[in-house]
Amino acid sequence: MPPVHLLPGEAPVQLVDAEGRPTPDAVVPFPADADLLRAHEALVVGRRINDQAYALVRQGRLAVYPSSHGQEACEVAAALVLGEQDWLFPTYRDTVSIVTRGVDPVEALVLLSGDWHSGYDPVATKVAPQATPLATQLPHAVGVAHAATLRGEDTVVMAMCGDGGTSEGDFHEALNFAAVFRAPVVFFVQNNEFAISVPLARQSAAPSLAHKGIGYGVPGQRVDGNDVAALLSVLGSAVEAARGGGGPQLVEAHTYRMQAHTNADDATRYRTDADVEKWRARDPLLRSTAHLTERGLLTAARAAEMTDRAETVAAAMREGLMADVEADPQELFAHVYAEPTPQLREQAAFLADELAREDAV
Repeated sequence: MPPVHLLPGEAPVQLVDAEGRPTPDAVVPFPADADLLRAHEALVVGRRINDQAYALVRQGRLAVYPSSHGQEACEVAAALVLGEQDWLFPTYRDTVSIVTRGVDPVEALVLLSGDWHSGYDPVATKVAPQATPLATQLPHAVGVAHAATLRGEDTVVMAMCGDGGTSEGDFHEALNFAAVFRAPVVFFVQNNEFAISVPLARQSAAPSLAHKGIGYGVPGQRVDGNDVAALLSVLGSAVEAARGGGGPQLVEAHTYRMQAHTNADDATRYRTDADVEKWRARDPLLRSTAHLTERGLLTAARAAEMTDRAETVAAAMREGLMADVEADPQELFAHVYAEPTPQLREQAAFLADELAREDAV
């Protein structure tokens, strides 16, 4: 028999059902009202960010945008449970999580507008650059967590990936190293049912992705990924367990990618409208709205304030990303090495000469 404490529950933890009704759990505590309202505001802003970014793609201002529409509860909870000293390691789909962590949305999106790779300072914000290759950020996250432990720092790292990422070798290496060295990492898997077009059933035969933790000696937990209350509680407990010396934790959130993988993807080739419609009724924003309204915590005035803030964020995105940026070709050579090699200096000089000749024509 496997150690029972490592096994996830038979069903994902849920504290609020799809209609917004509380479903108390005997073990998992319910978040405080203030935390729920804070998370709800982040949900409102996050949904608006997703919608605005998609519009910017259609206007040619972003090359691509992997939307987290429908997954915003996972996005905001992953950021809100962290302390100032903690790190977030996001994937390409986690822009809303990055913004919830405090990064300027424009700085978070310049990568997708063809400008700098990562427009924000990872050290200052404690948010690693968004990783496009699947799961490559996970070993880096473990390294940061292990280094923090060696320095005696009180740091936890939230390492995010999707269900497709769990099929990569980096996932195995990261969990194994973290478990052996008891690194304070929370591996947070957003299981949205598809790795681009590959359904989960074609990726894994495990009882759940959270069950994979037992192979490494890492406790696993499952949670309703569209229930922000459950996510705050489960992820918050995982962070505190990691911070308290409990070693790495694995949390699998069951959610759904409501839109195509990106604007370059045709989702109708591998799923039906009926498949999507089943999840529309489980929308995390509608669920949170119904729950807070029923309890009298979300008034019309408070809801209007949240909407106004979301529109302010969207306006700033439009202003920042609609502006034309003049690229400097010399930046190609500026950050390859701390001290440029003779070859790089030669290439930079050659390019400068070519550009000068072009300008003179």
